[in-house]
Amino acid sequence: MSLPISRAEAGLLFAVLALSLLAAVAPPLAQAPHFHDFADQRAWLGLPCALDVLSNLPFALFGLRGLHVLRRVPATALPAAQRQLATLFFAGLILTALCSAWYHGAPDDAGLVVDRLGMTVAFAGLLGLGVATHLGARAAGCLAAVVLLGGPLSVGVWAASGNLLPWALLQGGGMVLLLVLAMMKPLPGALVVRWGAVIAIYVVAKALEQYDAAVFEWTGQFVSGHSLKHLVAAFAAMPVIKALHLLGQNATQR
Repeated sequence: MSLPISRAEAGLLFAVLALSLLAAVAPPLAQAPHFHDFADQRAWLGLPCALDVLSNLPFALFGLRGLHVLRRVPATALPAAQRQLATLFFAGLILTALCSAWYHGAPDDAGLVVDRLGMTVAFAGLLGLGVATHLGARAAGCLAAVVLLGGPLSVGVWAASGNLLPWALLQGGGMVLLLVLAMMKPLPGALVVRWGAVIAIYVVAKALEQYDAAVFEWTGQFVSGHSLKHLVAAFAAMPVIKALHLLGQNATQR
């Protein structure tokens, strides 16, 4: 027999439905016309746009590190749903590294579709994990499924019509959700992640992305804002990894 829906679950459901409706009826949002014209297009050893490509490596490293730390957490110390969603998040980071590197090797719309699909997997794992630690496994599973379905759908809408709004709402809505979760107490026995730190890292990464060319000039054309954006964004995995590491340590000391 399923438990009745809680107030928090109802609030999450309402937010998802409201964002879905907004994505469907609001005026379209166009992508910046020169989106693919990144500041640093230097090649290295025959690799085009080398720093924008290679700066995706930290995503893979943090993803592998996260999976390693997760394996060391005893099964009894972490609920199954949270373990599964953490696995999805770290696997998504590895996929993000591959997809983003592919895109930045020859930036165009087709490659950007691949890039955003990789990000969707990591996003589903991260948001699902956040909901699992504060609302429960049922809501987390549903939200992760919504993101895994809605992400490709929003990317498809952009690819077909040029309307970036559904994708922007998915990203922005996700960050607002993490902000709300950061102000809530985690469930008893749940993983304790500093979601505020994740949001702060995301904000810095988006600022670097916005000022790609300005950072490139400020650093004497040493490194661009977009390359730094990849490096900074990868560190958003650190609060999750640190929480898992601490949980594993505490479990083995009991």
